[in-house]
Amino acid sequence: MKRKMVALILGNEAYVNGGVLKNPVQDANDVASKMRGFGFHVIVATDASNREMDRKLKEFKALLDSNDVGLFFFAGHGVQIEGSNYLLAVDTELSDETEAKHSSLSLDRVIGFMEKSTVATKIIILDACRNNPWERAWHRAPTARGLAPVYAPKGTIIGFATSPGQTASDGKGRNGTYTSALLQHIDEPDRPIETMFKCVRNTVAAETSGKQISWEHTSLSGDFYFNASLGRSVKTYRETSLADSLFVIDEGRSSHRVIKKLKSLNWYTQNDAIGLLDAKSVNKMQEDNLFVLGRNIYQSACGGSTAAMSFVRSFMDSASGFAKGRRKAILDGMLFEVFFDPRAGLRKKIKGNLFNDVFDLQKHAALRDSFDFIAGTLEAANGDFYVMPGRGHKLDVTVKVDKVSAKSKGGKDAYFVDAIYVGGANVLRIEDDEYVLEGGGNLYSGRKRAAFEEELSQGLIVPSRLLKITYAPAGNLGDVLTVPLGYAVSKA
Repeated sequence: MKRKMVALILGNEAYVNGGVLKNPVQDANDVASKMRGFGFHVIVATDASNREMDRKLKEFKALLDSNDVGLFFFAGHGVQIEGSNYLLAVDTELSDETEAKHSSLSLDRVIGFMEKSTVATKIIILDACRNNPWERAWHRAPTARGLAPVYAPKGTIIGFATSPGQTASDGKGRNGTYTSALLQHIDEPDRPIETMFKCVRNTVAAETSGKQISWEHTSLSGDFYFNASLGRSVKTYRETSLADSLFVIDEGRSSHRVIKKLKSLNWYTQNDAIGLLDAKSVNKMQEDNLFVLGRNIYQSACGGSTAAMSFVRSFMDSASGFAKGRRKAILDGMLFEVFFDPRAGLRKKIKGNLFNDVFDLQKHAALRDSFDFIAGTLEAANGDFYVMPGRGHKLDVTVKVDKVSAKSKGGKDAYFVDAIYVGGANVLRIEDDEYVLEGGGNLYSGRKRAAFEEELSQGLIVPSRLLKITYAPAGNLGDVLTVPLGYAVSKA
């Protein structure tokens, strides 16, 4: 099941009353990018005024009850005043402590909003202990430096860039020392958040020769992973089936012998393997093994095995006599191979050779469970699509075409694909700079309209039967379109 998560990310550095910092905006943007990759809905603000910070916090508060995980991150100046912590806006009034307190964001207020919400896991990360340049003017005692210890309500972990009462380094590179370490360790798969913070502490200590020691308060009762492997969310099949690079062939099993033949990259051997898949033998095979077998059938079909292509395209007939669970496992594997690589990571580009063939099977009500499986798996993997594959949703697309009239007598008019609109936005972009001409403009190539529409289906990851394509301006475009080379339309 996909985790519902929301994050508020703030980074302030351009302080109008002094104390300008160099890293927090980049810290906030880089952390926001990471959180989006993990599947968080992200609210972000940089160089925010006190009013804007208040507005963003209220937006965050309104979303907490509808999410499982809430995360708050702040990079910038933070101070303790009378034992409480305050996160400074760029326009915080700093003439004295009282003015500062009433023109900045109270950390207690952030914690209070999260505590009173129904969100199960609460994460607060503060790279906010930079040296306070106003301490001398405020006539503060040394014990009032940095941030004060705080109470962590149930289900909460609070990470500080440094120990209570100490200050943190602003960093020498793109990010602050603490945020840099956080970004370095946060991607490690299946690492509990407490362990991740320990790794951050070790890196920060090493970077600062022990002068800065990060700190956490926690009351978490369960494990939380920023980068949870697919195996933690998908329980239908073993990890060695999802990440089939870990799958070990056992020659004693008939299913493994078939898989080995399919992995041979030899069409004749692959075709022979498909011939071994009769109902009697398949119904004896374990579903985990059939899932891997399904992955390799699709792989073989994409590689040119004629028997594998026929198996996919005539799946209902190919799987006639297979027990329901066995048939489902094979189709689950075929669908999984479209989207996931051998390490169970989402492919940057789908394996789309037979994308429409396999998704045409969604028309059969008896196969619905497999399409529910792939949709749920993609959601668990935080897949970002225009419409979620497997859910059967349609997508309207408008292709803007420019007509270039033929100059020579008897020549043919050309129709250039100029833009492709989805949801009111042009999603056409050039991904390969080698096709961009030095003086500007692009190289183009002619495509049969049917071939272009197949490319569009695969690029948008929407089956052709669910894709409604409108051309603008309307009219007779002929059979050939001119499209830019190196173009892409998938979500960036």
